[in-house]
Amino acid sequence: MSIRTIIVDDVDLARERIKILLSDAELEIVAECANGREAIKAISNLKPDLVFLDIQMPKISGFEVVEAIG
Repeated sequence: MSIRTIIVDDVDLARERIKILLSDAELEIVAECANGREAIKAISNLKPDLVFLDIQMPKISGFEVVEAIG
């Protein structure tokens, strides 16, 4: 059983690095998001088991994403 995962970071290279670091893990990356708005929508729709969430993002921070999804 794989763990359904979303990666959220406003920096493309950071998302790529996270994917490389996770490549040997039994994770299914169901979405990648470049900002907080995308993250809120993806988390709400896809209901992942795990989210790798950047804290410092423009407009909507990682903390605000957590607050929005409850």
